[in-house]
Amino acid sequence: MKQPILEPFDLNGLQLANRVVMAPMTRSRANNDNLIPTTDLHGKYYEQRASAGLIISEGVNVSPQGAGYIYVPGIYNESQVEAWQKVTHQIHEAKGVFFMQLWHVGRISHPDFLNGEKPLAPSAINPNTQSFTPEGMKDTVTPKAMTLEDIERTKNDFVQAAKNAFRANCDGIEIHSSNGYLFQQFFNKCSNVRDDQYGGSIENRARFFFEVLDAVIREVPENQVGVRFNPSAHNIFGIEIDEETIPTFEYIIKRLNNYNLAYVHLSEPFTDVSEVPYAVSNIAEHFRPLYQGNLMINGGFDQQKGNEFLEKKLADLICYGKPFISNPDLVERFKENLPSTDWDKETFYTQGSLGYTDYPIVSKSHFLNKI
Repeated sequence: MKQPILEPFDLNGLQLANRVVMAPMTRSRANNDNLIPTTDLHGKYYEQRASAGLIISEGVNVSPQGAGYIYVPGIYNESQVEAWQKVTHQIHEAKGVFFMQLWHVGRISHPDFLNGEKPLAPSAINPNTQSFTPEGMKDTVTPKAMTLEDIERTKNDFVQAAKNAFRANCDGIEIHSSNGYLFQQFFNKCSNVRDDQYGGSIENRARFFFEVLDAVIREVPENQVGVRFNPSAHNIFGIEIDEETIPTFEYIIKRLNNYNLAYVHLSEPFTDVSEVPYAVSNIAEHFRPLYQGNLMINGGFDQQKGNEFLEKKLADLICYGKPFISNPDLVERFKENLPSTDWDKETFYTQGSLGYTDYPIVSKSHFLNKI
């Protein structure tokens, strides 16, 4: 049976072997003082999954100020760049294509990560959630409202991180503008009550994102930049949907038609929002007509659903998260219609190889051929 998900895809000049994308997933394996990836863990982990048409890395911190979870690797100093070069070499040797996701968590961070300083955010509003610190889960604090100087410095951090990612031989980058982190904190009225050019109107609340995007594509290839959004995020990381939430994302997505990006990456709702006023339950169906470029969709997909979405032209690429944790050869399993291995939640964020690089691979052809 023909499977659209296994067909090759031209990603604005990058040739993907199939339409299966490995989602960005925090795994907390950079357990070292310099927060660098290692070849025996990160390198092996991504190499094992290189049959994916595209791999998107775990969120990678663009600066020390952007960190908010333990043992997340960075891309802001030379030791990190050199370490990522070794990882991307392993991925490319296995014929993989690799984008690095650039991340700043904003108010979801904690003073424990910031030498006692407050996290940065558009406004001084506590998200009232928890941060995963070296000492365990801790309640978030009221963040510092970013000054114009903070905003400018953070823009520069993203630009430098993007340049560093390409120096590390990544095939592209994804700007993490989703899931209640810094950019989404600017988008939503519940977390942005600024009265300057970065607050108030929809256009103003989207300004920071577009200024960062414009600055980044002045320094790296525009067609190798992706962006990620979660329009119907609700009751996660302090984000609440209101009457302007979906119109804000509609404005952003439509405006992105003016760019030649690699893709726009959207998430279906993480939680049931069918009874939430102003929410959209079917994200791909709602936003596909608004965006003319490559659309990637994420959220609870299996093999059958992925193929169905492609057949209906609701998306161009299907992103898989947890199935890739426990099935390094997920693409091979799709090709041969093999059963999948269940994942172990207890090892999602632990350290070492357990639950990371030790899941079974049922076919060695994964290492020998790209589909």
